[in-house]
Amino acid sequence: MKSINEMPTNLKKSDLDHDLLKDYVAALKNPDFKALVAHIQCPEEIAMKYTSQLERTARELKNCSKCPSLMECANDIEGCVYYPTKEDDRLRFNYVACKYKQRQIRDEKYKSLVFEEPFAIKNARMADIDLTDKKRAKFIKAVNNFYKNYANDHHIKGLFVHGSFGSGKTYILAALLNELAKNGVKTVIIYYPEMLRILKESFQDDFDDKMRLLKMTDILLIDDIGAESVTPWSRDEILGTILQYRMDAALPTFFTSNLNISELETHLATTKNGVDIVKARRIIERIKQLTEDMELISENRRK
Repeated sequence: MKSINEMPTNLKKSDLDHDLLKDYVAALKNPDFKALVAHIQCPEEIAMKYTSQLERTARELKNCSKCPSLMECANDIEGCVYYPTKEDDRLRFNYVACKYKQRQIRDEKYKSLVFEEPFAIKNARMADIDLTDKKRAKFIKAVNNFYKNYANDHHIKGLFVHGSFGSGKTYILAALLNELAKNGVKTVIIYYPEMLRILKESFQDDFDDKMRLLKMTDILLIDDIGAESVTPWSRDEILGTILQYRMDAALPTFFTSNLNISELETHLATTKNGVDIVKARRIIERIKQLTEDMELISENRRK
């Protein structure tokens, strides 16, 4: 690229529009404009044809450098920079999302992929948990400890909570995840049989996105595992894949079930194709690596 410290010398004035040349040379006095032209590595004979547009880009990049949030964006299009790319002997300008806009787009996509939750679960709060039942004291203490410790350790184990129907397993864990979500933690709560149905009916691109979400979300709650009809596909390709990724990445994962861990192993081993203890045990070992086992026997609150 030619030097931009001075007016181009290899071009005759008679060959250039005088106003374009004058505007370009004046713009070069702005260090932001000068740095932009150098960065995009565009020859001056091309760049000077886009002086006003490049000035806009330089101005918007400067706005971005000191912008604290999307709400305070000073650019013409909120969350975007009017940015050039070189194509042969011309520049093409497009709106490129800033870091705040990119985060908003990711969050919106995340929300669109999250599996729908029942109203009570979506609105569960730790402040609303009934503390009077002493049978749930150990479980609630474990949940509180997780909440307190997660900020300092994003790789602590979750819980495998099993026990009686209607004892509050799902509600209490959903309250925990909802509270953490308020702090920006990405959480997903899924009713396991419904999740399998949705994945089975998904198109390929949507399926891949949903699987990526289940594998990579900060905290995952798999509700009512053991209530599904087991198939090799659901056990090995879906559950096994999700749990392997989360185990390798040490991502907190929670489970609720009406079956204890031994009963769940028997359940996972049995499909219409027969009994496969080895593959069921692989799933159980992953669950054990991800969680602490906890039993909850209490009155049925669904009454």
